[in-house]
Amino acid sequence: MINTRAAGDARHARTGKDGALYNEDGVLLATVESFQAQASYSNAKYSVLGNAQELETANTFGITLTMSQIVVEDDEFIVELMEAMETQTMPVWNFQGVLTGRNGSEERVTYREVVPSGSIDIQNITTGDVIKRSWSFFVNRPPKLQSKLTVG
Repeated sequence: MINTRAAGDARHARTGKDGALYNEDGVLLATVESFQAQASYSNAKYSVLGNAQELETANTFGITLTMSQIVVEDDEFIVELMEAMETQTMPVWNFQGVLTGRNGSEERVTYREVVPSGSIDIQNITTGDVIKRSWSFFVNRPPKLQSKLTVG
């Protein structure tokens, strides 16, 4: 049988123009140049008597989010972060990452209980370049797939 929906079919490829980042209420967030969600798995290794091969079993996983924000104006992200540093009560956010298809379908993933993690740019200025702010987050609840992309 011939695969009529080959992965190399450019008609169905999505680009960054087809994605967006929303808050939990569906309101478009900051002007974001890039957004990435990654799962990292840590397995427990073990070996059994009579088997020379080392084995692994599922142990833990973590979800990290990173984004590069184009600074147009100060928004709720930086305001909440600066207030959090002053009050020493860290913010907790909920995000939705959305990828839209040309046929009206969308892949929507909800990230809940997201906290700042790692390095975050407070001010980052380079002569002759667009001002950007890098953000790093950790997700404390499993991501939830709300809807899937379809072809056709």
